Amino acid sequence: MAITKLAVVAMLVILLHVSMLCAVAQHHGVMTLNGFEKGQEGGVPSECDGKYHSNKEMIVALSTRWYGGGRRCLKMIRITSEQNGRAAQAKVVDKCDSSNGCKDSIVDASAALWKALGLNTDIGEVPVTWTDT
Repeated sequence: MAITKLAVVAMLVILLHVSMLCAVAQHHGVMTLNGFEKGQEGGVPSECDGKYHSNKEMIVALSTRWYGGGRRCLKMIRITSEQNGRAAQAKVVDKCDSSNGCKDSIVDASAALWKALGLNTDIGEVPVTWTDT
């Protein structure tokens, strides 16, 4: 049974498409603790929805380049602690503005997310990876 060049090309295109769907960009950064309630941290409502949020919610603010001009607003991301391997999902609700002192590659997270990852908020900064879900 002879395989034609067209059939080989078609199979390669299909395999490439499947591999692209399976590949998920993994970002490496530092998770910091942030307060999202009125009167905490930046003192202004979140960039995505103009609201304050409870620190009991699984939420984050991403540094400017990851925030992507709002394209990740109100979307879920999966965050994994590089210290203990635990992972959790959180909603992006705000931007950590890199032009106003926020370091690049920051995941500014609520206390609830720190707790879900089994991390001590007193540490202040921990290495994490994250992906879009």
